[in-house]
Order: sequence, then C-alpha cells, then structure tokens
Amino acid sequence: MPDHLKKIAEAVKNGDEKLTVQAVGEALKAKIAAAEILGRGLVPGIQALGQLFKDGQAYLPEILVSARAMRSGTEKLQPHLAASDVKKKGTVVIGTVEGDMHDIGKNLVKMMLESNGYDVHDLGVDVSADAFAAEAKATKANIVATSALLTTTMTIIPAIAKALETVGVRRKVKIMIGGAPITRQFADEIGVEGYADDCASAVDEADRLMKLAA
Repeated sequence: MPDHLKKIAEAVKNGDEKLTVQAVGEALKAKIAAAEILGRGLVPGIQALGQLFKDGQAYLPEILVSARAMRSGTEKLQPHLAASDVKKKGTVVIGTVEGDMHDIGKNLVKMMLESNGYDVHDLGVDVSADAFAAEAKATKANIVATSALLTTTMTIIPAIAKALETVGVRRKVKIMIGGAPITRQFADEIGVEGYADDCASAVDEADRLMKLAA
C-alpha cells in the first residue's frame, strides 16, 4: 500500500479526524484516484478497527471516533467520488422497530455500513412495518436492517416481512436484524436471512446477504 493510503488507514483506525482529512487532501494532491483513496485507505482503516472490536481489543467509544474520522475523510472526498461515479455495494433501509426508541446501536451500524460502501436510508426510531416496506420499495433496497432492543418490540419483526410481501418486494429484499435480545436462532425461527450481534459483524453480514442475492 502506498504511503499516502497507509497514512489514511492508520489515521482512521486511530480515530484521528484532523489527520484523516489532511492525509486525504495530500493523497488527492498526489493525484491518487478518489475511489482508491476510499477503497484502499479509508475503508481498510475502519475495517482494521472493526476487526479489533470483534476480537475484544477495541470498544464502542473507539468505533465512534473512528467512524467520525472516516466520515470527515469521506466528506473531503465526496466531490471527487461523485465525479468518478464509485459503485455502491448495495442499498440498505435501516431503522429501530415500532415501539422502540433506542438508536445508538442502529446509528453505529449505519456508520459502519456507509463507511463500507453501502447507500443507507435511515428511518430513525419507532418505525412501523409499513414504513419499512414503503421505503424499501421506493429505494429498491437490497437489505432492510432492523434494530430491536426490547423483548416486547422484537415480536414486531415478522410484521416487517409481511409488509414487504404486501408491497411485492419480499423476494428481492433480505432482512437483517440485531439488538440486545435478538439471536441467530430467533432470526431462523421467524424466517429472516440476516443477523448481526454488533456493528462490525453487520458489515460482514450485509456483504454475505448481497452475495446471496446475486
């Protein structure tokens, strides 16, 4: 990896926002393509921290500062990325289910997915099954990602699958679920394809679901 890209990856991994933006600027001046800066600088940085998080060697506050650095670096790149027409991995509609107002986990998943090349439409909290379905249809989403932090709200998730069927897109859309009371076993029981137990795993799971859909 060229020095400029290595510097960017390291800055993102360390959550150094100022250095990330500076290093992105230096890479652009050095005529490195925007897509390369994103794919071989910014993304590997957040992925390296995501791996440390999965291994128990990094914690949520570090993920937050790293994601902030990543976002600032991406914003610096944005005009150049738009010009180079970088292909997105897929489209995700995300939200916390109806009756549930928790959003920290959802926001982290959103940041991680955006940092890894997904176009994410965030519906916020307390989102009805019909609202998920309408947005999935309108955006031609590949994945609907739902968060439920309460045992009382996790029971809403099967209604989301039904709502997607009603609007005629269930076959095209994979559902990914997560949240404190959610397990892979629950996902299997209600017939949804995806489950992630943290924000770093959500990226791997989204990538897996996109391959299933291909």
